[in-house]
Amino acid sequence: MADGTEALDPQSLIAAMGERARRAATELAFAAPEAKAAALTAAADAVLARMPEILAANARDMAYGRDKGLSPAMMDRLMLDEGRVRAMAEGLRAVAAQPDPVGAVMADWDMPSGLNIRRVRTPLGVIGVIYESRPNVTADAGALCLKSGNAVILRGGSESFHSSGAIHACLLDGLRAAGLPDDAIQLVPTRDRAAVSEMLGMVGVIDVIVPRGGKGLVGLVQAEARVPVFAHLEGIVHVYLDRAADPEKALKVVLNAKTRRTGICGAAECLLIHRDIVETIGQGVVRALIDAGVEVRGDATLQAIAGVVPATDEDWGREYLDMKIAAKVVDDVDEAIAHIRRYGSQHTECIVTEDDAAAERFFTRLDSAILMRNASTQFADGGEFGMGAEIGIATGKMHARGPVGAEQLTSFKYLVTGDGTVRS
Repeated sequence: MADGTEALDPQSLIAAMGERARRAATELAFAAPEAKAAALTAAADAVLARMPEILAANARDMAYGRDKGLSPAMMDRLMLDEGRVRAMAEGLRAVAAQPDPVGAVMADWDMPSGLNIRRVRTPLGVIGVIYESRPNVTADAGALCLKSGNAVILRGGSESFHSSGAIHACLLDGLRAAGLPDDAIQLVPTRDRAAVSEMLGMVGVIDVIVPRGGKGLVGLVQAEARVPVFAHLEGIVHVYLDRAADPEKALKVVLNAKTRRTGICGAAECLLIHRDIVETIGQGVVRALIDAGVEVRGDATLQAIAGVVPATDEDWGREYLDMKIAAKVVDDVDEAIAHIRRYGSQHTECIVTEDDAAAERFFTRLDSAILMRNASTQFADGGEFGMGAEIGIATGKMHARGPVGAEQLTSFKYLVTGDGTVRS
């Protein structure tokens, strides 16, 4: 960093970054929408122009990850190629093109007293994002925080240290091109884990923490943070094949939900099959998974299918992030719902059915952040929801829930207008 704060101890480093972030947040709160959009567009241009630098930095991180013994799923999250870098640039442009949420009128009404009251969106202030492996979070989080008028302090994982730095340089190019402060998007320039602890205790400086990573990281943040947290612990995602499932849809949805990318939080981890279709659709889907290289850990009924591995109690409610899936036979939609309530993480669940009543029952009686019908759970993504990108998927019930985009990174305030109006 140009100001030399990288030489400071973690406490002094984060304190200095926080002070600068608060100043930047004050300016961003009323920055012109055009300036923020221009910054993101220029950052997208920089990402493409600097692609060789980004890929070279990522190669260093991949070598670090291999030496560290990262799992295949974690290595997949870490890896960047030309397609993923181009997708990153497209995500920046998509966020730039979205309507600016700051100042948007959420409600407007008049009172008999003569007052006009408007509820309008306002930035949260300073956001801290703590993430592992995925270097694209640097671009996504930086873009969404800027779009929503928030300053952000990014603390990437040690694995993605070089990649995140290269991407952050592109975001700085964008800020400078638009005349916005560099301190709007800051990246912690150290792998020292003490920096994370400092961020978690920054009451009055950081307004919300968003952790993006595995259960260990998110659990640590939730346990130690003294500031509010948007988080989910795990993506324990279920797909339920109802008795009225269409065979072709069931096959397509389950295979994509499990195998497209196993290392993302929207990947299916448990397959529930209605007992009436075990010998037909269920058997076909299970065999297709096995043929695709998936290890199916099934209950006693499904173990009759060649290649199915016996499931243990530990397989229910487990996030594999790998070519493995738990599978269980249920008597009806209510038993599927009960299983999901017990073992799920309120992330994403899917029902495959042509029965409207079963789908409505599934949607009404489950309270996961995302519920789907006849669609792959891999769509549990802010970009696929039209948000351009996401800063994460929140499974709590306060404020933001589901994919967290620019709009979810705002709060609101009331603007009250009178005409010499007094209260009797």
